[in-house]
Amino acid sequence: MKLEDKLSTVVKQMKPSGIRKFFDVAKQIEDVISLGVGEPDFDTPWHIREAGIYSIEQGHTHYTENAGLLELRKQICDYYKRRYDLEYQAETDCLVTIGGSEALDNCFRALLNPGDEVIVATPCFVSYEPTVHMAGGVVKYLPLQHQDEFKITPEGLKACITDKTKLLMINFPGNPTGGTMSKEDYTKLVPIIKEHEIIVISDEIYSELIYEGEHASLAHFPEIKDQVLIVNGFSKAFAMTGWRLGYLLGPSTILQAVIKIHQFAIMSAPTTAQYAAIEALKNGQKNVDAMRLAYKARRNLIVDGFNKMGLPTHLPKGAFYIFPDIRPTGLTSDEFCERLIKEQRVACVPGTAFGEAGTGFIRVSYASSLEEIKEALSRIATFVEPFNLTSTK
Repeated sequence: MKLEDKLSTVVKQMKPSGIRKFFDVAKQIEDVISLGVGEPDFDTPWHIREAGIYSIEQGHTHYTENAGLLELRKQICDYYKRRYDLEYQAETDCLVTIGGSEALDNCFRALLNPGDEVIVATPCFVSYEPTVHMAGGVVKYLPLQHQDEFKITPEGLKACITDKTKLLMINFPGNPTGGTMSKEDYTKLVPIIKEHEIIVISDEIYSELIYEGEHASLAHFPEIKDQVLIVNGFSKAFAMTGWRLGYLLGPSTILQAVIKIHQFAIMSAPTTAQYAAIEALKNGQKNVDAMRLAYKARRNLIVDGFNKMGLPTHLPKGAFYIFPDIRPTGLTSDEFCERLIKEQRVACVPGTAFGEAGTGFIRVSYASSLEEIKEALSRIATFVEPFNLTSTK
């Protein structure tokens, strides 16, 4: 028997993560500075870790409610009201998940029928396309442009809509671009979304990492709020990646459908992580604010460095990534990253790992110390020197 023939066709056609390829190469080379990791370099603040430890000492080692601890759901809803002036009911409009990734996967499975189209703003996080395909959906790409600061334009959105369009998948602040959308930017999209009755899945995992202005969401518009599902979590803002805890906010009708999947596939999110998250929401804002200030200083340094090298890089207003244009070198994204890691021992990720719209760009994370960033910039400057680029600063 040929076991390969027994595999799902969808899974066999699925490409491995383009990010992991470069992580694996980096592990095999000594003295590599990795600017490819999409993870805070900060440890989870001690008072949050302590709350998780105390929950174990108290014997909180059993399943919670399927939707998550009610106390945590209340804290999440209070947090969204306090931070973003958005109201949700803990009992009906909130689900605690294993990271934002589970929330995304469950939304696609709850909403898509075979052949339904999902507009995905790209370059985008690597999991969006495969999870749409696994749910039977069809991806329609909405390319974001460097000259637009990687924002969605109404013209771009309209061009993607067909009679099969059901969902719009967005991520602002964005991975890999650091792009953001203001309330004014969203205002231009709202009539289109309402007219075509599109459900929006808004990945807001970087909502706390905004450096200029305030975080905006399509859920801020009452006329379409019941068409918007918000995915968020604790990984980026609270440096809790390994705790694997996220959540979903949205209209109860859709939430109840998503919870069905969650019940059968997961049961409930990790109990220890839920107790730690309660502490994070109650007393962790000072930690978030301190980390944000550190990221902003790193952002300013790294953007300035790339522009001085002659690699055009817009100043992102959110997340902890920059998306430099490496086309002036004449190299492809893959060639640039492969040569950079071998010749100067700096690991970045090709823009093509995030979709074809990333062609000619690379993703660079500044979730590293200032010392590492300074050394990486020095090495990259040495690498690009033979190309005789002109500073764009």
